[in-house]
Amino acid sequence: MFSKRTERSSIAWQLILLFTVATALLLACGLGVFYAIVVRHAFAEDNAVLADKVAALRADLHESGPKIFAEELQRRHAGGPTAYWIRILDSQGRTYAETSGMDGLLPPEIFPPAQKSESTVGGRKDYRRGAKLFSLAALKEENGEQTYTLQIAQDRSSDERVEREFAVLFITVLAGSIVASGLIAITVTKHGLRPLREMTKSVARVGPAHLKERLAPADWPRELRPLASAFDEMLKRLDDSFTRLSQFSADLAHELRTPIANIMGEAQVALTRDRTAGEYREIIESTIAECERLSRIVDNLLFVARVDAEREPIEQKRFDARAAAEKIATFYQTIADDHHVTISCSGDGEIYADPDLFERAVANLLDNALRFTPENGSIQIALSESNTRFEVAVSDNGCGIAPQHLPRVFDRFYRAESSRGSDGAGLGLALVKSIVDLHGGAATIESEIGQGTTVKLTFPLE
Repeated sequence: MFSKRTERSSIAWQLILLFTVATALLLACGLGVFYAIVVRHAFAEDNAVLADKVAALRADLHESGPKIFAEELQRRHAGGPTAYWIRILDSQGRTYAETSGMDGLLPPEIFPPAQKSESTVGGRKDYRRGAKLFSLAALKEENGEQTYTLQIAQDRSSDERVEREFAVLFITVLAGSIVASGLIAITVTKHGLRPLREMTKSVARVGPAHLKERLAPADWPRELRPLASAFDEMLKRLDDSFTRLSQFSADLAHELRTPIANIMGEAQVALTRDRTAGEYREIIESTIAECERLSRIVDNLLFVARVDAEREPIEQKRFDARAAAEKIATFYQTIADDHHVTISCSGDGEIYADPDLFERAVANLLDNALRFTPENGSIQIALSESNTRFEVAVSDNGCGIAPQHLPRVFDRFYRAESSRGSDGAGLGLALVKSIVDLHGGAATIESEIGQGTTVKLTFPLE
């Protein structure tokens, strides 16, 4: 089954969409509340007007009596459009008087039951007839010994039409506002993201030949300063890596050129004339020695490369550091005896590390110390354990290293003096530091001209 990668939308369009949606919601809520208030206020006013109309009719009925009231009703509402339709029913429910044309439009049975009320319109209900909307009300009134029922219908068709027009206006304003907010969001977003586009252009100019360029965080908005700082730090690391890689390539070419040149030179000289079997043997032995040197350089380079890529296997366990150190010292003591150099070991304790890598690191330090320790000199291996770390110190009383070289002695192919490193490739201390780094420890060096050198390796206990 293939997983389909979802393409993320752009930040600009996300901002535009969020801004537009937020504006639309705010406008819809605001206009909706305004629309509801206006409509409610209009109906409240209509209800108040209807109540006033009912109160006026009741007053006219009491003052003029049913007969004169009926005549006046016929006279006022004869012909022409009217906003109110009025009907008077007697106690038997017969029509006593009504607005002209009301019988066919608003029959008596559609009105709500009549209620007694002194000040308000009770039992009001809405009734639709075709395109017209009416508010119906009915109440009982007593005039002398006779009880009458007043039925009043208020034509609210114009209010409904205004409400629909207002709703259309509401939708139009909302749609126009959404479009306007979208355009504003596009403009604001483009302006707001302009520094990011400028930063993109600045970053696009950076190449292998321009790693010294920097984005200068102070020149950017506050939100982009952390990004600019992080990018400058990345450029600095890349610049350092490119510089080290270039130096590494140059040093590697120099180191490999010498043994290869020796092999080629000896072979070419050997071919200039016939040689005896002994001479050929010497040439072959010399060639083998140079090949072994090349092999050691390649092995060390491969090891350091695997450590840098975190592919070097490491199997840590607890073991006796004193026994491991004495084993290595015994092996190198044979070589040291030829130079009348003594190797001693002091201290003890258990270390938590990879035994093979530990022995390789200490062996490299001893090999390095033997090359720089004069005859009748001494090399000491000191072991010590604290609460959080285990320390291995290898000291010699050789010629020492100048202070200006100490910061770089752990670099690959770096040698303090060409005469001192003529028989080495400058990878010993670099390999030692790689081993210690692989264990999460640290390597330090102390040296003084004419007094000797001490290299300390620190391993964490856990």
